[in-house]
This record gives sequence, structure tokens and C-alpha cells, in this order.
Amino acid sequence: MTLEDKYTEMTQTPVRKLVLRMSVPTILSMMVTSLYNVVDAAFVGHLSTEATAGVGISFAYMVIIQALGFFFGHGSGNYISRQLGARQFDTAATMAAVGFFTPLAIGVCMSLGFGFNLEGLAVLLGATPDVVPSAAEYMRYIVYATPFMLTAFTLNNQLRLQGNARYAMVGIITGAVLNIFFDALFIPVLGLGVTGASLATAISQFVSWLLLLRGTRKPSSVHLDIRKFRPSLRAYYEILMGGLPSLCRQVFNCTSVICLNYAAARYANPEHVAATVAAFAVVSRTMMFAFSFVLGVNQGFQPVAGFNYGAKYYMRVRQSYIFTAMLTTVILAVICLVGYIFAPQIISIYRSEDPVMLQVGVRVLRLQCLTFTLIGFSTTTNMLFQVIRMPIRSTLISIGRQGLFFLPALFILPLFFGLDGVMYTQPVADVATCLFSIPFALWIVRKLARI
Repeated sequence: MTLEDKYTEMTQTPVRKLVLRMSVPTILSMMVTSLYNVVDAAFVGHLSTEATAGVGISFAYMVIIQALGFFFGHGSGNYISRQLGARQFDTAATMAAVGFFTPLAIGVCMSLGFGFNLEGLAVLLGATPDVVPSAAEYMRYIVYATPFMLTAFTLNNQLRLQGNARYAMVGIITGAVLNIFFDALFIPVLGLGVTGASLATAISQFVSWLLLLRGTRKPSSVHLDIRKFRPSLRAYYEILMGGLPSLCRQVFNCTSVICLNYAAARYANPEHVAATVAAFAVVSRTMMFAFSFVLGVNQGFQPVAGFNYGAKYYMRVRQSYIFTAMLTTVILAVICLVGYIFAPQIISIYRSEDPVMLQVGVRVLRLQCLTFTLIGFSTTTNMLFQVIRMPIRSTLISIGRQGLFFLPALFILPLFFGLDGVMYTQPVADVATCLFSIPFALWIVRKLARI
């Protein structure tokens, strides 16, 4: 399939069928991306509560890597998608090169900078003194692999927004399978403990990176070429406009995780600080895994909206948006029902031997399942504004859940309710974000019907 064939597919196929076709590989990709963290936590959870908390704390660094990768991947990929819809193939190739080689250089700098002070990085991310050794140990090889992990996120999004999510899926899923294999080999068999989990993640992510690079050489993909690397203020401005909502969303996700770690430690029973922090950490990982379904559907929707917006088929954009918002809501309703019913079994996967962690984790998970269904609608609305280059509206919605609403609630509610207030924070933020998104959704649906 050539780029011209891809254009025909994206602009002529019925939108519901196209969204579903694009969503299947992206759902699988997002699921296995989240699975990296879940698998590591599950294997490490049988070592000690401190080790579980250390891996949970390190999750914030993974979010930082993901934030930068999504910024460059979405920023360049959204532009590429619209240019392909307008049949400007050479311009798309230039943006692909700028969007890839820039984060590669940033990743090298991060690896060199953080690699010399892992303990300090762990403290910065919210680790308590008893958790710092495990967190630093887990981050060691992950920090070394930062350039590959960062650009793997970039490539994944570039390929996906070109409508080639299947190539991205192969790279991501292969890495996830390898991660599980190496975890099983390094931790229980070779006895490498937390270091084994770190090494397993680094190796598997590197393999994913190689396969994603190979995906860029397919005929229906925009090829990466160092000769096309022509950095300019215009190129970085387009990346900023397309990637700012993702960057803000991920930055606030990272900030919220760090603040949640601090809040859980502060308001926990002094005798059970590590267990409480570990409980919140594993729930965050679990909900991120559940959220992967929403992101997967919406990332399948984005290239459909981007291509058709670039081709000026605005009614197809509107139809795909409404269908995707409804689909994500239904999927989340099912996931939340399952999560609420089987909360004890889900939390016990990580560390069933600690009764405090199990008790706190089950309650936090069930509270979040009560309102998690609402975020499908707001996420779809955010993704639409991002891909059609309305960055201010997209950014406002993207920072709403973990920024505008979560952080204030996290500081206010515990003052009145203690640890219970920390537990109530995410449900309150989910409801507020949904209500905040409704006016934006009504405006864009009417606008797309008029133009």
C-alpha cells in the first residue's frame, strides 16, 4: 500500500468501520505499554513491600519519558496526518525527521544527567528513606535506556497517526512479551531482584525501538531520513501546537503521581507508610492499564479525524467523534464494573501477603471505578481538538483531570478527611472534568456541522 492508497482508505472507508479498524492495534499497543509496569510490579511485589513501593515511585520517571515521547510523537504526528490528508508528502517526511531526531538527542542528555544521581532522583520523585534504595535500583537500567524509550513513544505515535498502527503494534507487543520473559528469567530464576526488573524493561524497550524503526521503512509509512532533518522555528512551532496538550497532560499526570505519593505517605498510619504508598501506587498502575483501552480507541480515532480534516471532509470528522465518544463510554462502563467486583483479586496480584496494602488498595480501586466511566467522553473531546490543531481548547481539557481539578482536591480534601480525602481526590476530579468538557463538545459538534 502506497501513501496514495492510504489516503484513499482513510477518506473513503465508512467512519465507524475505520475507527474500529484503527483502534484494535492501538488498544493492544496501549495495553502492552501499560503491561510493562504491571508485570514489573507483579514480579517485584513478591520480594517486599518496600520493593513494590520503589517500583511504584519509579513510575513517575516512566511518565516523564512518556510525556516527552508523546509530546514529540503527537506534535509531529498530528502535523504529518494533516499533511498526508492534503497530499503534502515531502513536508510530512521533513516533520518526521525533526520529530524523531530531536527527542533522541534529549534522551541522551537525560540518560547522562540522571545516571549519576539515581538516589537523588528517587527522593525527588517522592521516595521515603526506606524506599529510596529499591527505587534507585529499579531506575538504573531504565535511565540508561531513556533515549530508546523516549523515541519509541515518538515512533509509535508517528506511525499510528499515519494510519499504520499495525506496524507500531508489532514493535510494542514484541517488547511486552520479551519483558514478561526476562522478568521471569531475571527475578525468580537468576535472583536479580529489582535490578532484574529494570534490566528486563530496558532490554525489551530497546527491541521495541528497533522494530518500530523497521516499521518506518514500509511503503505506506513516511520514511525516516537524516537528510530530511531540517530543524526550524516553524517545525518546532507545529510540534508545540500539536504536542502541547499531550505534554501538559503527561506533566500533570507525573506531578499528580508524585504529589499522591507524598500525600499517601503524609496521611497514612505511621506504622504502615510503605504499605499505604504501595497501595496507591498499584492502583495507579491498574487504572493506567484500564485507561489504555480508552487511549487505544482514541488513538485509533485520531488519524481518522486528522486525515479527513486535512482533506476537508468535516462531516466525517464529526461522525467519527460522536461514535468514538460513545464507544469509549461503553467500554469503560464494563471495565469499571469488573474492577469494582474483583477489586480484592486485582490488588492481591501485586502483594497478597500484606493485609494493609490489600485493604487500602481495594478501597481506593473501588472508589475510582465509581467515576472512571466519565473520562472516556472528555478524553475523546481532548483528542479531537488536538488533532485538528486547536491547542488552547485541547490543552485546557487535557490538564483538567490531573491539573485543574486533581491537584487542588488533593491539597484540600485531606485537610478535612485525612487519608480518606486522598482516596476521594480522583473520583472528584473525574466528575469535574466531565462537566468541564461538555461545553467544548457541544461547540465543536455544531461547528463541524456548519463548515
